Amino acid sequence: MTPARIIIVMGVSSSGKSTVGQSIARRLHAPFLDGDGYHPPANVEKMRAGIPLTDEDRWPWLAALATALAEAADRKGVAVGACSALRRIYRDYLVEKAGEPILFVYLDGTKEVIAERMARRKHEYMPLSLLDSQFATLEVPDPAAENVLPVPVTDSVEKITQTVTKAVNHLKSFKRWQ
Repeated sequence: MTPARIIIVMGVSSSGKSTVGQSIARRLHAPFLDGDGYHPPANVEKMRAGIPLTDEDRWPWLAALATALAEAADRKGVAVGACSALRRIYRDYLVEKAGEPILFVYLDGTKEVIAERMARRKHEYMPLSLLDSQFATLEVPDPAAENVLPVPVTDSVEKITQTVTKAVNHLKSFKRWQ
């Protein structure tokens, strides 16, 4: 893995990106930026209506998130985000827009496990009907070709957090008061 100051927890909807990202951020005393908060209103309305986003919908969202993560990492030395980043081209774009390496933590889970989680939760704009499009869009990241750490969604949040923080030894010197 390439050392990175920016960590993005990625995966399909309901894989636990926000929960895991917040836990990692707490452990590293880092700011957490949830990608959902960077969607323009038009994207939110499309998803709320059960309409999958197109690439054209995603570019401004990804650019805004990447910029915000880079600025947060500049201020604090490290930043953690949550973003689906389903396709390789999206992950590459995030890296390009951030202007530095990003470690992607891929929350890997089966459609059945994710569907069960999705059915149990209420999300502001991501209906269960979009799950198929999420998996259709997903290009599973390849650790041999990308800066990615795959972890099973069936692991506990604590276990995933420990796995990730052990993998980012270069961030151990980060102090809360910096």
